[in-house]
Amino acid sequence: MAIDLCNKSPDSFAERGPGQWEQAVPREPALLEDLGSEQRDALNFAYRTTLSNVDPRFVAGDPAAWASDFGYALDRVAIRLDNRSNDELREQALRHPDPVMREQALFEYADRDHADAIELLEQAVRADDNRELRWDALWAMEKLGGPLAVTTLQKFLDDDDPEIAEWAKLFISELQTGDPAFDGRAGLYTPGRTFDETIYLLIHCDLYVRLDESNTHWGKISLSPQGLARIYGQAHACPNVATREKQLVIAKTISGLHTDRSPHCDNYLFRGFTDRARRDRGNFFFESLVPRTFFKSGRADDPSQGTRQARIGFARYGTWHLEPKFQVRQEAAIRYVRGRFQGWGYVNLARIAGRPLEEILTPGNGVLSTLHDDEVGPMTNAFILGTFKGKLNDWDGDGVIDLNSRDVYSTVDGEIDSNQDGVADEPGRTCCDHTTLLP
Repeated sequence: MAIDLCNKSPDSFAERGPGQWEQAVPREPALLEDLGSEQRDALNFAYRTTLSNVDPRFVAGDPAAWASDFGYALDRVAIRLDNRSNDELREQALRHPDPVMREQALFEYADRDHADAIELLEQAVRADDNRELRWDALWAMEKLGGPLAVTTLQKFLDDDDPEIAEWAKLFISELQTGDPAFDGRAGLYTPGRTFDETIYLLIHCDLYVRLDESNTHWGKISLSPQGLARIYGQAHACPNVATREKQLVIAKTISGLHTDRSPHCDNYLFRGFTDRARRDRGNFFFESLVPRTFFKSGRADDPSQGTRQARIGFARYGTWHLEPKFQVRQEAAIRYVRGRFQGWGYVNLARIAGRPLEEILTPGNGVLSTLHDDEVGPMTNAFILGTFKGKLNDWDGDGVIDLNSRDVYSTVDGEIDSNQDGVADEPGRTCCDHTTLLP
């Protein structure tokens, strides 16, 4: 994840200078000695882990434990499949008519680690009218990190949009202490819905595509949160208090794929372990293994080159943070989640070769895959990994945080539930495809 590695190595500090933290903490800074022991341990662990991903020479101990990051190895050798010039990226980041393409240009530019990347991100947050682009750009600032990121994020603490202000507050707190911080708004739980919470996820990922059978040539596509959502679907984490420590559903919908304009539903039931050694959070590792129709064309719902029934696996791991003020079934609700994920995919290189990015970032133009299938395995050519964040938001503008108001089309077991009544449309079906489209 190159954008997450920017400005993290001693070499980059030597070239550019780390900046002055004194300017980044004018509002009652959180000093290291003021942090609790767990916060200090978390920051120290995160710091050592980041250094190991940059260069194992700077980490003491066994490289097998600290330098075995496959994504970083690929990032050092992969060529960028987005060949736009820097000038084109700056122009499109601010002026492209499509907000998804504006955001994609912002993240690509930040991923290239230019000295003015945070300045460009700030311009976008100030001028853009797409709120998702605005909070995603704030996240890109956090990913770049450092004092300049903090001082820039502080400029949006009093933004007119409460969600922008809270995201800025959250990112600043993570950079300064390792933990998120939130505002004081009340929360609203809606009884009678399938899930206790429907948490809108921001997902940023890198796709590393194997370009030939020799394993020596790799390409890279870095997808911004809205770019990824356009291709693979907008995801919601859907936990229920009674089962959230051992399972949850990730419900995805792709807009614009079906000709009848209905949402393309793609649900994943995850199971795993959660560590609850601390009552205010849970550290988890979950995996999913779901039946899917694999489209050999490389595009969801396009059976023109044949299909194959397979089981698709995915892994996600991270931490969720509880909000004691938000009570659901006598338990604190999850207010925020963050973590990493990884899986496999298939990118039809013939479909994207020579095409402009606008024709590549289209609904369904990329499918998840598996190595554990005789037909699908040899076609699998993409390693997917990235990070995700999600917090509860006020979606209707009434000043109250909405816990479970988002529309997700899934039962508690991940089956398609188009009318959200808690009953599967067809028992066992977790993804709609070309065989289930309306006429």
